[in-house]
Amino acid sequence: MPQQTQTAAQVLFPFLRYRDAPAAIDWLVKAFGFKELMVVPNENGTVAHAELEFGSGVMMLASARDDELRIKSPRDLGAVSGGIYVYVEDVDAHCERARAAGAEIVRGTEETDYGSREYTARDLDGHLWSFGTYRPNAEG
Repeated sequence: MPQQTQTAAQVLFPFLRYRDAPAAIDWLVKAFGFKELMVVPNENGTVAHAELEFGSGVMMLASARDDELRIKSPRDLGAVSGGIYVYVEDVDAHCERARAAGAEIVRGTEETDYGSREYTARDLDGHLWSFGTYRPNAEG
């Protein structure tokens, strides 16, 4: 029996918190090209839950708050403990879009030893985002 090719469903959903989640959503759409899928507001104008799409991927975000998760903004911590990598076809154009929207470009576009072209930027709260042509385990 022939095997059917099936696209794997996304199973990894990064989530971040922002001091001003409504502003972060607008900025991520403008600077990085995300598409707003869902925003669940709280009564006080903060965001309880939001989902943004980029290509076939979805990330989640919410407003920063004191709770059992103890998630802090990199700006509050004065440090970053990780980042998110996103595949894009045209790294140079994406970098220029982010720069024009006010992203802090931490590392400009460059070729890597592992065959990718990429750059790294900080968002409004200091989260690190890398965009490049590297696709782990991608076929073709």
